[in-house]
Amino acid sequence: MKENKPFFPVLEGEISKRGILKKDIAKHIGITPRALSFKLSGDVDLWWKEVLNIHSLFPDIPLERLFGHETV
Repeated sequence: MKENKPFFPVLEGEISKRGILKKDIAKHIGITPRALSFKLSGDVDLWWKEVLNIHSLFPDIPLERLFGHETV
């Protein structure tokens, strides 16, 4: 059984905290909201270009932290 905790907890937290809609992130990186959901859950890999495009929305957070799997 799959855990319900976020695959990218810092990214998920920042999306929520900043009130950014996931559909807007999907549009920004050129994929469907459903594809983004699969990628953020860890079911499908993010492409490096997608990582960089998402990071451009959160330039104040180091890339390694934003896409890390720990909340530390």
